[in-house]
Amino acid sequence: MRDANLLPTRLLRRPGAPQPVAGWRGVQIDDDRLAAVLASDAPLLILHEGTVHGEGPAWQTSRDRLLWSDVPNRRLLGWYPDGRVEVVIEGTWFMNGNAVAPDGTLYHCEHGRRCISRSGDDGELPEPVVTHFEGRRINSPNDVAVAPDGSVWFTDPIFGIVMPNQGALADPELDHRSVYRFDPASGALRRMADFEQPNGLAFAADGRTLYVSDTSLSLGEVPGFEAGATHEIVAFDVGDDGALSNRRFFCHTDHGYPDGFAVDARGWVWTSAADGVHVWSADRRKLGFIPTPAVASNLTFGGADRRRLFIAATHYLLAIDLSA
Repeated sequence: MRDANLLPTRLLRRPGAPQPVAGWRGVQIDDDRLAAVLASDAPLLILHEGTVHGEGPAWQTSRDRLLWSDVPNRRLLGWYPDGRVEVVIEGTWFMNGNAVAPDGTLYHCEHGRRCISRSGDDGELPEPVVTHFEGRRINSPNDVAVAPDGSVWFTDPIFGIVMPNQGALADPELDHRSVYRFDPASGALRRMADFEQPNGLAFAADGRTLYVSDTSLSLGEVPGFEAGATHEIVAFDVGDDGALSNRRFFCHTDHGYPDGFAVDARGWVWTSAADGVHVWSADRRKLGFIPTPAVASNLTFGGADRRRLFIAATHYLLAIDLSA
């Protein structure tokens, strides 16, 4: 029987105000549309420092908190509006991307168990819900999103089975790297599109456009692998039955690659890159740039009014507040 007195505390940061990034040069505004919602001198805030590789931020309204993964540390973390940070799940199976369904259900990408798992908002341990496609193990799910119709979409590259600090080495059983659609009601799993190495994904607010990043360029960071050429986001039209059509190039990053990204209510795409966050309008106009003190890996909007942009950037959880 475990002695509860011997269990470690879950607290990683005590309540308190965040600190602005010292010496930060401000937001680069390239279009007046961005200036109307984000001031060039808006402070970039450090909400937490100490992760090894922060990833997968997702706002959980039911608990009024920001969830995100520290992949190599095998932890799911939670930031609360009073400033405290706690361990939500200790000893994850190299959890990466996370998504919150409207009913509060959490979906997670796990590199170690090579699955999509699901948990409730009451702290229960996640249970695998997607492990195989047509009888073969999926690769290592990386990012996940819940569509407006409740279906769960995820990317399945090989990063988690070729990088031992983010999973465990294994040979892929599938000969493709794809985006999938999972129906929680029926359990049906559909292969929707193939890529070199699909990474981030996000829907426009109306669910009619799906954005997916392909980042085979990042394989150059893996010993024994050569870098691919892709570091781009592509867009698809989404039909009533979820079918994808009109595949088209949307944008690429000049520095690093678009690991994860978010789409706001205006249809703007806010994407991570090696140098920070780049903002694009739905009509593919570059609106501006938010430099970060470390490589940005993923981001999401949250808070009571969804005007706070949370950025997972290697060792940091950062935030910047929009005015509209």
